[in-house]
Amino acid sequence: MKAAVIVFPGSNCDRDCKVAIERSTGAHVDMVWHGDTELPDGLDLIVLPGGFSYGDYLRCGAMAALSPVMTEVRAAAERGVATVGICNGFQVLCEARMLPGALLRNERLKYVCKAVELEVTNAQTRFTAGYAGRRQVAMTVGNGEGNFFADEPTLDRLEGEGQVVFRYLDNPNGSARSIAGIVNAGGNVLGIMPHPDRAFEAELGSADGALLFQSALASA
Repeated sequence: MKAAVIVFPGSNCDRDCKVAIERSTGAHVDMVWHGDTELPDGLDLIVLPGGFSYGDYLRCGAMAALSPVMTEVRAAAERGVATVGICNGFQVLCEARMLPGALLRNERLKYVCKAVELEVTNAQTRFTAGYAGRRQVAMTVGNGEGNFFADEPTLDRLEGEGQVVFRYLDNPNGSARSIAGIVNAGGNVLGIMPHPDRAFEAELGSADGALLFQSALASA
């Protein structure tokens, strides 16, 4: 199995993602610089990591969405390659219009960093199948702009079509309908604000994030 982690200027969870994927799945992981115009062949998973790409200038993820490598990321996703955006990566996917909605400043205008409990609202996606019926998982958040927003028709569509995958049990940032993670209509692009890469071994407080990476690669 092969995975790639995209590295933007300001990424600070890129190596976390590499280690989490390697230890969780045994997959080979390539680090791909944002300025590259090609991706490695035969990828089964692409991850856009957390951090502060381009220092969060303009809007979180807006400049990273225009990076040369994103043309290839978008093309790979359109071919069905599993693609995950974590935290800042979720923001990038929204700015690149690969996912609907936007991530706004947290409701209380403060950075939030803590463990969170999540409901798995759709356990039949390629990213959640490994949870095997579990309805509650634990990860962590670390963001200042994690407040998911979309208009009401879009929210209704996301919920009605099973695209809401994770929901906060105790909404830490004001996200609409407590949404913590969504997938695209094709089911192969996931945006998630909590960090599975910080919850892949019991020693970190939870190993629930490992199941997300395992599910994504098993589906390939």
